[in-house]
Amino acid sequence: MPQHSVPVRDGVLRHARIGSLDLETGGHLPAVSLAYETWGSLNADATNAVLVAHALTGSTHVARGSSGEDGWWDALVGPGKTVDTDRFFVVSINMLGGCYGSTGPSSVDPQGLPWGSRFPFVTVRDSVRAEARLADQLGIRTWHTVLGGSLGGARALEWAATEPGRVQRCAVIACTAASSAEQIAFGQAQLEAIRLDPDFNGGDYYNGRAPVAGLGLARRIAHITYRSEAELEYRFKNDPQVQEDPLGSALSAARGRYAVESYLDHQAHKLAGRFDANSYLLLTGALMSHDVARGRGTVRQALAETGTEFLIAAVDSDRLYFPRQSYDLAAALPHKTDVHMISAPIGHDGFLTDVEQIGVPLRERFFGSA
Repeated sequence: MPQHSVPVRDGVLRHARIGSLDLETGGHLPAVSLAYETWGSLNADATNAVLVAHALTGSTHVARGSSGEDGWWDALVGPGKTVDTDRFFVVSINMLGGCYGSTGPSSVDPQGLPWGSRFPFVTVRDSVRAEARLADQLGIRTWHTVLGGSLGGARALEWAATEPGRVQRCAVIACTAASSAEQIAFGQAQLEAIRLDPDFNGGDYYNGRAPVAGLGLARRIAHITYRSEAELEYRFKNDPQVQEDPLGSALSAARGRYAVESYLDHQAHKLAGRFDANSYLLLTGALMSHDVARGRGTVRQALAETGTEFLIAAVDSDRLYFPRQSYDLAAALPHKTDVHMISAPIGHDGFLTDVEQIGVPLRERFFGSA
């Protein structure tokens, strides 16, 4: 019987034990727990389930729930919205290796010690295989729709390839079929920023100081790729931060900052206060390894067995996942697929801030009827 045949409170974090897991690159986890949240109710024949996959540092809290706390895709998911939680049963799962409740480097091993540096490498494919077990527990045989942006888009695409009979519709937003050399290069710089932090201690820092400086630097690098040049120029130009003088010695830590530097510092401090550095390393590494065709031939061959209907969307100002890469993905799919463009000056983060722009095609193509 489906676990959610009885309605439960929306947007409440839960945990499911899915057993041991052998990983794609040879690693093994003896016991895996996945954290997840749900909204709405699963119908009697389990045909209205929608999986929403979070981005790199996102959580499972996609939409408002019982707590009233805002979700990161409130514009898209909720009562009466495009993904109408009065009609659909929405599930969001913290990716394997994350730090919002799922088994990850900060979790304890069977001996009760933090995994730390001993946590094995995890791929997007591994996480999908784990998520499929949770779907089984929830009584979901087939997803009505799987959708996500950025890393969430990679997970959505991987779902269609790894579980071809379980995904009826798939929306891949601001993502590609495989990480490009430039995307991997940006990821590598972020990984090194964390590893070079003196407090990193090879990943075994849980009994001491966390490598917040390295994590903050990684976030600065990433955030520059998340925003467009035009957005940064419009907001900050080369203005100094209020009451600071950036024309002092560049060698001095006391030097004043430009306004854009203050902005990046703010983003760095926010993330370092809520995210685990090892999980950042692990999920970034998983995204760097993203390649839906790995071991499967071409993208078309990788998805040949799926009957999934796809919707591909890009952000026109994205300089991390260029729109042309979304067109390349659409052209490689087994069936003719259009690319829907999100027009947003902000850059890659437009998949979060302006996602309502794909509400119409999503409603027309995917969510017109339950």
